[in-house]
Amino acid sequence: YYQERLRYFTHSEMTANEVHELGLREVARIQPEMRAIIQALGFEGSLPEFFRFVREDSRFYFPQSDEGREAYLAQTRELLKKMDARLPDYFGLLPKSQLIVKRVEAYREQDGAAQSYQVGTADGTRPGIYYVHLSDMSAYNKIDLETTAYHEGSPGHHMQLSIAKELTGIPRFRTDIGYSAYVEGWGLYAEKLAKEMGALEDPYNDFGRLVGEIWRAIRLVVDSGLHAKGWSEAQAVNYMLENSAIPEGAVRSEIRRYLVMPGQATSYKAGMLKIQELRAAAQARLGDDFDIRGFHDAVLGGGAVPLPILERAVDDWIESQSAAVR
Repeated sequence: YYQERLRYFTHSEMTANEVHELGLREVARIQPEMRAIIQALGFEGSLPEFFRFVREDSRFYFPQSDEGREAYLAQTRELLKKMDARLPDYFGLLPKSQLIVKRVEAYREQDGAAQSYQVGTADGTRPGIYYVHLSDMSAYNKIDLETTAYHEGSPGHHMQLSIAKELTGIPRFRTDIGYSAYVEGWGLYAEKLAKEMGALEDPYNDFGRLVGEIWRAIRLVVDSGLHAKGWSEAQAVNYMLENSAIPEGAVRSEIRRYLVMPGQATSYKAGMLKIQELRAAAQARLGDDFDIRGFHDAVLGGGAVPLPILERAVDDWIESQSAAVR
């Protein structure tokens, strides 16, 4: 059953062991980038000690009050407003739907639950909504705020899902269907793209971006550990705490999610790595003729698709670009 779930969520034939090893390699690759930032910050201590510092120091949290919650929302809105101005330099396709940021309604808000995005309507009359859980402010670290806003908002899920919803000239189901490796892979790709676009200037927030990326690498390790290697819940919690700065409340919520959704947590890294691979291939083949706006439009212009179909679409775009300059 778990192997089928991996096939479904990664669009690959990777075994549980291969997923586990990929996660370990990605964790090991990201950690030196983290160490470079903490050295630049002048922190004297190990990476685990820095994790504890940003996880436990009160300066990295908003107050547990209405004022603190409003400050979180206001800062998020300001960051996304600045990002909007950068989008035309990296995308030809832009969504009609506006993006708003809202606190999750009290009846469904949960302590430490993941932030989420709800797509608007195709005609733009209902905006896309970035929903934020704020009942427990100790579960949300300031260094993660910026990266999460770009993942759920722009250039992440708001861009991808709104553009898909607004597509015309294709069967209706293709404007609504979702594939986790594509959708979440794009969201994770968008986090790093935001840095390329000039965001994440604060080194703590850039560290938060790496926390977000290593978190998705950890998911490969933990999900396969829980469902194929006999890991206990406590073992999974400890691994995540030892290798990230994610607050414990959020970690425990995450592990419960993985337990009831086998395989889904592996889709983020699988999708991001494929999109990065396709971009690198396009840059290598097109050289100076590579256009980042055209590449992103090729990735987003067909709606959510399985990763092998995305590869075919990007290959077709590369061929069309090559033909245009011959």
